[in-house]
Parts: sequence; C-alpha cells; structure tokens
Amino acid sequence: MLSYIKVEMLRMLRNKRYIIFVVAFPLGFYLLYSNLWGNQVDQSTGVRGSIILMVSMGAYGALAASMMSTAVPWSQERHSGWLRQLQITPLTSWAIIVTKLVAALLLVLPSLLLVGLAAVLTQHVSLTAGEWAGLLLAMWIGTIPFAALGLAIGSVLPPDTAQPAAMISMFGLALLGGLWVPLEVMPSTMRSVAQVLPSYDYASIGWRIVAGHAPEAGPVAGILGWAVVLGALAVVAYRRATVRA
Repeated sequence: MLSYIKVEMLRMLRNKRYIIFVVAFPLGFYLLYSNLWGNQVDQSTGVRGSIILMVSMGAYGALAASMMSTAVPWSQERHSGWLRQLQITPLTSWAIIVTKLVAALLLVLPSLLLVGLAAVLTQHVSLTAGEWAGLLLAMWIGTIPFAALGLAIGSVLPPDTAQPAAMISMFGLALLGGLWVPLEVMPSTMRSVAQVLPSYDYASIGWRIVAGHAPEAGPVAGILGWAVVLGALAVVAYRRATVRA
C-alpha cells in the first residue's frame, strides 16, 4: 500500500496541470492580491487582508489539489484498464480507495505550505504556534469532501469529460464559495448559494482560526456532512465502476 501511495504521488508531481493549477495559481494569486489589498483590515474581525487572503488562496490550492489528484487520474485508470489490474492484486477495494484519499491528502500540503511561506516572507504574517498548527490541520483534513467528489467524478465520467467537469467544479466551488471574491460584495442570491457550499464552510474554519477564535459549529458540521454525503457518493460510484471494469 505504501508503494502504491508513492507511485500515486510521483505521478501527480510530474503532472503539469497539478503544478499549474495547484501550486502556481494559488501562489501567484496570493502574491498579486496581497500586494493590492494586503494592508486592508477586515472591519468585522480586525484581521489584515494578507492573512485572510492566505487562508483563501491556501484553501483554493488545497481544494484544487484534492480534486486534480483524484478525478482525472482515477478516470484514466478506469478507462485504460489499470483498475482491472489493481483488482487482481492483493489490495482490497477499500485499500485502493483509501490509498487514493491518502495520496490526495498528501498532495494538498504543497499548496498550503507554499502559500503560508509566501505570506510569512512577503507580508510578514505572524500567527502563534497553536494557530499555525490548528490552521494547517483544519485546512488539511477539510479537503476530504473535495477528494471524495473527485473520486466520484472519475468513477462515472470518461477522461475527456472528467477533466472539464473537475475543473468546472473546482473553479465553481472556489468562486461561489467566496475564495476569490468576498461574500460582502456578492449579490444576495450568490451569498445564499455560497453559504451552503462546502468550500465556504472549509474557508470559514480557517478564517475563524486566524482571527484567534475557535471554528463555529455550523461550518464544522457542514464539512462533516459534506464529507459523509460525498464520501458515500464516491463509494457507490466506485463500486459501479468496479462492476463495469
């Protein structure tokens, strides 16, 4: 299983789409936006814009990593027959899907760490050790619903369709979830949509932590609920893909 995880990670690290959308984009956006609005202070929390943007861009990169490392590779494996080969190895079905999730979680870390490092080096962001630990842990574990969504997409769609579907989902969740545009400037209808999305709950947990507060129960319950729903969807879709394979 460890060897399988290593193979999965090496394959994604060689993927140009992963490097561009997961590493370069969130880092580049953070450097741009923090230089434009980093010194502004959020009136409701008193937190500098550079810190809020660090959470937003880190969340976008982590969300993108979890989906890019699951949807398209999983679809390609199913289409190429690699899934059929895995079924005749000693790995159980659960071990295969858990391996995918573990690899996706590990591939989330580069974006979170690089955006955080850029915030420290370029904007002099400073948090307590407890806040850094809580933020990274919450942002890391909180990507499970998005990895599950990626697996579900990869299980039901062919590669040429899974890629645009994953990218539309990824950008849609980031935009509508308030990661690129603050909810305060959105129309009321979009604000209502944002507040029921897992991406908004995910980022809200991080925003609360950097403001020096414990995460609210609503966003935590939202992420847990989405993890259960999308995880169940991924399992059902995986089983159907396995039967077809």
